[in-house]
Amino acid sequence: MSKEAYKQRLVNLRTQMEMEKTLKKKDNEQYARLIKGITAPTSKESYRKMKVARAEAHDRRIEQLKREIERTKEIIKKMK
Repeated sequence: MSKEAYKQRLVNLRTQMEMEKTLKKKDNEQYARLIKGITAPTSKESYRKMKVARAEAHDRRIEQLKREIERTKEIIKKMK
């Protein structure tokens, strides 16, 4: 790939990371509303577990994107 292609990839990765952060925030808000609206303790516990699992999935994706950004930066640096 050319240097310009890697630069474009870097822009795309950063955009994906911002989108993932936004999705994480929306999911957390949605689960918070669900938890607040439920009265059954078992249902609340279930939603809390789902909220944590979903947040962890978003965190893993964000970390993956960060690693990919760093790899792409290293490739660009080596191309100079």
